[in-house]
Amino acid sequence: MSIMKEKLQRFFNTVKDWWKKGILQQTSRVTYDVVWNIVLFVIVIIGIGGIFAGGIGLGYFASLVYDEPLRSEASMADDIYNYSETSSIYFANDVYLGDIRSDLYREEVALDDISPTLIDAVIATEDEYFHEHNGVVPKAILRATAQEFLNSSVQTGGSTLTQQLIKNQILTDEVSFDRKAKEILLAMRLENYFTKDEIIEAYLNIIPYGRNSSGRNIAGIQTASKGIFGVEASELTLPQAAYLAGLPQGPSSYTPFTAEGARKPEEELQAGISRMRTVLNRMHDMNFISDEELEEAANYDIASDFIDAIPSSTDEYPYVTYEVEKRTKDIIQGLLMEEDGVTEKDLAEDDDLRAEYAERTERELRDGGYQIHTTINKEMYDAMEEAADNYSDYGYARTFTATNSDGEEYEVTQEIQTGAIMVENNTGKIISFIGGRGFDEDHQVNFATDTRRSIGSTIKPLLDYAPAMEEGVIQPGTPIADYPRTFAGGWAPRNYGGGNYGLVSARTALANSYNIPAAAVYMEIINNDPAAEYLEKMGITSLTPGDHVQPSLSIGGMDHGISVEENVNAFSTFGNNGKFADAYMIDRITNAEGDVIYEHETDPVEVFSPETAYLTVDMMRDVIDNGTGNFVNSQLQNTNVDWAGKTGTSQDYHDAWFVATNPNITFGTWIGYETPAPINHEYHLTYSQRNMKLWAEVINAAAQVDPVLVTPESTFERPDGIVERSYCAVSGMLPSDLCEDVGLVKTDLFDSRHVPTEEDNSLTRGSRRVLESDDDGRSFSRSNGIMFNPDWLRENGYDDMDDFSMLYPRTETDKWLRIGIPVSMSSSSSDDDGDDDD
Repeated sequence: MSIMKEKLQRFFNTVKDWWKKGILQQTSRVTYDVVWNIVLFVIVIIGIGGIFAGGIGLGYFASLVYDEPLRSEASMADDIYNYSETSSIYFANDVYLGDIRSDLYREEVALDDISPTLIDAVIATEDEYFHEHNGVVPKAILRATAQEFLNSSVQTGGSTLTQQLIKNQILTDEVSFDRKAKEILLAMRLENYFTKDEIIEAYLNIIPYGRNSSGRNIAGIQTASKGIFGVEASELTLPQAAYLAGLPQGPSSYTPFTAEGARKPEEELQAGISRMRTVLNRMHDMNFISDEELEEAANYDIASDFIDAIPSSTDEYPYVTYEVEKRTKDIIQGLLMEEDGVTEKDLAEDDDLRAEYAERTERELRDGGYQIHTTINKEMYDAMEEAADNYSDYGYARTFTATNSDGEEYEVTQEIQTGAIMVENNTGKIISFIGGRGFDEDHQVNFATDTRRSIGSTIKPLLDYAPAMEEGVIQPGTPIADYPRTFAGGWAPRNYGGGNYGLVSARTALANSYNIPAAAVYMEIINNDPAAEYLEKMGITSLTPGDHVQPSLSIGGMDHGISVEENVNAFSTFGNNGKFADAYMIDRITNAEGDVIYEHETDPVEVFSPETAYLTVDMMRDVIDNGTGNFVNSQLQNTNVDWAGKTGTSQDYHDAWFVATNPNITFGTWIGYETPAPINHEYHLTYSQRNMKLWAEVINAAAQVDPVLVTPESTFERPDGIVERSYCAVSGMLPSDLCEDVGLVKTDLFDSRHVPTEEDNSLTRGSRRVLESDDDGRSFSRSNGIMFNPDWLRENGYDDMDDFSMLYPRTETDKWLRIGIPVSMSSSSSDDDGDDDD
């Protein structure tokens, strides 16, 4: 101990001596100077290094964003607000139908219409410094970078709402330094141009939210609110807001619905519910909600608020949805082409240009946010669909063997299909339709609008009788000889059943749908081709050059056929006093801003005079009263409606039609197999009766919805130009004494412009052969008396007949047998039997 004490004493004495001599002070100064110089050197080096590193960093940042254009405010606004918005379809009277099919469904909403609670939840969850930062939060970026580098289990994210908006609307999801650098630059620039309200409004309209209760991918808070909870974005409760605010972090995991629209199992819902509670805790940390609100919302059964599965418009109304899409595409493409000065000829000559406009049109339709208003009456459509679905007398399904493109055979079963459509006469408005018996999404055939079939005898009023009356060639009472004959080109039509009916009026020929008189009338007007042009004036677009010259068109024979829509639409011309109003389904289209970009304007085309239209209607009344359409009366609930219609059967019984018009509407039905085949199989009803019964049941159902429209009490108004006159049933001329003697003076309606002015010359007196019928058959006896005038027979081309007795009609036989056949003209007798056709 004493030694240690001595050593310390010596040390202190030495220090004391150095202090007295100034040695210690000098040494301290040298040490201080050295240390300070070293510190300054280190600081300078660090500063220079920092500046150098910063320069390198800034240079690197600049290199990452050098190719990013300097965007103007307008340019950024275009990009930010360029989010797709789903187009919607509406029934008539603004009744919502559903949305156009799209990969992503979104409905835009203004910030004022979004719950403040939801906004708080989003800020607490996604960007707690939203109202303070200028687009980026440096420490958040550093924290996120460190967490990523260290592979931390807790990932807080470094992107602000502004950055997320930039990433979604201007950049991509690519993970790279240059994309992140551009995101930071653009976020700060965006904050200079946009207010915080504008930024969060845009964000809430673009962010994805998983699936809705129809199984569709959705984006935007309004779509999510309605699609998950069935409420507007302004009506969200605290638990609902918290749930939705948490969804964007993992839309596929947290969404409560499957791709089919079904609710996920309970255990799969827990991830979303747990995320909701995380959001609530963050809201509580930021003092957005109280302790009591936190506890109540965290314990709330949010699953009880999820809405039930809702079928999409494509599922519930597939025929309407697909048809509206098709027609809207045509309209939008036309508008785009008009805007660009492009014509149909341009598209026809440039396949790439056609493909470009098809793609643009598709994109516009899916994502343009259009409101498409249709003419379809929802209640009417539902009633007609139900009637068609419940109808039990279509007939039997057909099974046959088909061959695929590889030459492999396979078995196909097809049921009888149907197509029907209802058109308002004076506007062309398609009120409702039936597209078929069950929509096949893979096949997508609408039998009311897509398919073209031979329309059989329904063509006769359109092509034969009405045009011939308009041309002044015939009138309803004009006699037409129905006997076997060959027309130009060697065409020799036959009546169904093979029979012939003698001299019958045009009215009778149409009512009973005789083929030969229809062909004879058509041949009177085919030479100048006015008849086919009449069809085209009535909206029939499928005629070929061959159809214009083929006589068989007169009874429905054509190259491609006609759709149900075009056939019914053409018939509506008669219900509209001879004026054709083109059928339409799209009433108007508005864009996302509510501006009307398209509105249909009816522009009727005068096809027939009111007199011709009325005479045709009056003749078609007979079809229903006592002709081939008479069966329909037994099926109608209201038989006091002024219906005028026509039945039709195509070759080989492949198609059955019935189309009828009243003063308000025209309605028609078709039945047949999709792959044409006979439908006249043995059944308790004929094929034509099955179709007419369907027509009647659908009309009965439609009348329950709107009887004023469908079954009006008013009748067709008779024009002043229609007069009633007597005529001779043999020639159609003014009655002569001889015609009166045999009792063949008839009375019918005439267009006052085409009333006969000459007296009948078809009869004379002389030596004749008189046909007598008895139980043993037919025989002739000679006598003097009233007979066909030989000159009249020659003038009308009857002199080459093998059997003049074929001029005698099957009705009123006793009166016609009073007319003899001139002895001077050879004749033979033959039996003439046959059945009526429809």
